[in-house]
Amino acid sequence: MGKIALVTGVTGQDGSYLSELLMDKGYTVHGLVRRSSSFNTDRIDHLYEDPQEPERKLFLHHADLADGVGLVKLLRAIQPDEIYNLSAQSHVRVSFDTPLYTGDITGLGALRLLEAARAAELDTRFYQASSSEMFGSTPPPQNEETPFHPRSPYGCAKVYAYWSAVNVREAYGLYAVNGILFNHESPRRGETFVTRKISRAVARIQAGLQEGLYLGNLDAARDWGYAPEYVEAMWRMLQADAPDDYVVATGETHTVRDFCEAAFRHADLDWMEHVRFDPRYTRPSEVDDLIGDATKIRRILGWKPEVGFTELVGIMVDADVRRLEDELSGRLVRIDR
Repeated sequence: MGKIALVTGVTGQDGSYLSELLMDKGYTVHGLVRRSSSFNTDRIDHLYEDPQEPERKLFLHHADLADGVGLVKLLRAIQPDEIYNLSAQSHVRVSFDTPLYTGDITGLGALRLLEAARAAELDTRFYQASSSEMFGSTPPPQNEETPFHPRSPYGCAKVYAYWSAVNVREAYGLYAVNGILFNHESPRRGETFVTRKISRAVARIQAGLQEGLYLGNLDAARDWGYAPEYVEAMWRMLQADAPDDYVVATGETHTVRDFCEAAFRHADLDWMEHVRFDPRYTRPSEVDDLIGDATKIRRILGWKPEVGFTELVGIMVDADVRRLEDELSGRLVRIDR
């Protein structure tokens, strides 16, 4: 029998790539899905297996990080060897509009899951998805020793979740780690996130279906990597002999303007002819520059990024072009790479 993993946020970008990785390694994956009146499993539909299949490796459960008792019952039933907490209200700009909900799910939700693991008396390993947004206004480069100074309700909630994992590890001996992941993108990124908003607009503008693209702060600089590589880092953290916290990043920074220029250039378009500023997309307090120093994870776990910035942008634009072609032709839409 292979290992059993529980993945919260299984229908998200990272959850879908992580599930693929784990299933390829022989894991049985149990994913938490929020109840919805519409289907919200597009990113993992290709992994779906019929419930009557006796050898299936993917199981989905309706659950919520707001329901601590339900989490305890589920963990006792599943008995996971590894828990990956990827679930969150993860949109930074939206967190200013919904700060209490963000704090409850992104911050307290992580603690509920940690406490559920303790209450279920599991012998398990716990991964907490931490974020570069915790560093906020602290000058780059940022590593595991850099002080946190979050600049959004999302960043504040992630700091709470980070220290909750550390505290449970130190107080009760639970194998708990924090992966401090810097921005990581892919064709499965949500359409409201700036990188996917750009790549999708490029495809539509090239096809003549859209004229312009409205964005907020073009000077915000981020360390952008490729999501499938980052979920490999998550898995490696839980295979180490001892639990620890790691920054996962490329060590390079590019602005939103750089991303626009590269994406439009990939489609032989001039970004300046199409991109416009809209103050509605700015944040009340901005994070200006994030650059991760991933020396520790390279040295200890042997992880390093392979896909560079320009290649990442091309992957996303090409995927949205293909997806749009499928939509226009009436073919079933694929979730690329």
